[in-house]
Amino acid sequence: MADHKIERLVYRMPKAGSINNLTLQKEELQPPGEEEVCVQVKAIGLNFADVFAMQGLYSATPKGSFIPGLEFSGEIIAVGDAVQEWNVGDRVMGVTKFGGYVSHINISRRYVITLPDAWSFEEGAGFLVQGLTAYYALTLLGNLQKGMNVLIHSAAGGVGILANRICKKYEAYTIGTVGQASKVDFLLKEEAYDAVILRGNDFPQKLKNALGNRPLQLIMECIGGKVLAQGWKIMAPMGRMVVYGNASFSSHSPKPNYPKLFWKFLQRPKIDPLRLPTENKSLMGFNLIYLYEQTDMMHQLLQELQVLQLEPQHIGHVYPFDEMHAAIHLFQRGKTVGKVVVKV
Repeated sequence: MADHKIERLVYRMPKAGSINNLTLQKEELQPPGEEEVCVQVKAIGLNFADVFAMQGLYSATPKGSFIPGLEFSGEIIAVGDAVQEWNVGDRVMGVTKFGGYVSHINISRRYVITLPDAWSFEEGAGFLVQGLTAYYALTLLGNLQKGMNVLIHSAAGGVGILANRICKKYEAYTIGTVGQASKVDFLLKEEAYDAVILRGNDFPQKLKNALGNRPLQLIMECIGGKVLAQGWKIMAPMGRMVVYGNASFSSHSPKPNYPKLFWKFLQRPKIDPLRLPTENKSLMGFNLIYLYEQTDMMHQLLQELQVLQLEPQHIGHVYPFDEMHAAIHLFQRGKTVGKVVVKV
C-alpha cells in the first residue's frame, strides 16, 4: 500500500451556520489506517441532510469545523495493511458520516461497496443514501406489501424516484406529489407513477381523486406542515406514515430564517398519541445517519436492495467540483429532478 501523504481538496465549514462559509481548501491526508481504504473521489451526491447540517438544523451535525457530504463514488488508490477484499483500482461507491465533499477520502473498508460495471461514477454517487432511505422506510418501517397503495412526496427527488421503483417491484399503486408542474410529465412517462399530484390548496381533493376507492396504506412523508396533516387525515386505518424529512423547513437562502422557522414550528401538526389506538394509524420517523452505526444492518439492507436490481439513479444535474456552491443553491430551490451530483 501507499504510505505517503496526499494533498487533497476539501470543502470545509468552520462551523454550522451559513452555507456562504463553505470554503474550498487544501489539506493533507494521512495514509489509510489498517482497516481503511483510500478512495480518489470521482463524484459526490448532494442530500438535504447536507444543507440542514451546514445551516445547523440537523441534530447529527458535528460541533465546530466539519466537512459536509454523506455519499461518494470513486476509485481505490491505497489499502490498509489488514484490508484483503479491496485492491487498488477497484471502482466503489460509499457512504460516510460527513466528510464527503473531498477529492480523496480514507474510509473503513466496510463503508464501500462495488460500483456496478454498467454504472457511471455519477450514478454510483447518487444511489446509496437515497436507495437505503427509500428501502428502509418502505420495507422495515412501512411494511410494504404486494399491491399496496402508496403516497410518495417529493416524487421527482432522488428518494422519491427510487421509492417508486421499489414500490413497482411490489406491484404497488403509487401516487407522487410535486411542487412544480414541470415535473409531472417526467414522473408519469419516465418513472411510471400511477398518478402525480401538483401540491396546492386543493391537495386533499386531488389525493382523494387519485385514490378513487383505494385505501391509502402508506405515506412517504418529507414535506411536513399542512401537507403532513392532510395526508394523515386521509390515510386509512392500519396505515403507516414514515417521516424522513421536513422540506417545508428548508430555505432558499444560505442561512436559516429563524423567525419564519419558529412560526412554522408553532404551526406544525400535532398528532395526539392518545388518539392513535382509536385512529388505528402509525406514525414513524427515522434518520439514515443512525443506520450508519449499524454496519451489519446496513449491509443486510444493501443486499436486499441489490436483489431488486433497480435501474441506476436518475442523474438530473451534474456540476464540476469548483461549482459546489452553484450545485447547492440549485438543490435548495427545489427545481431539480432526480439527483444532483458534483463531479470531482
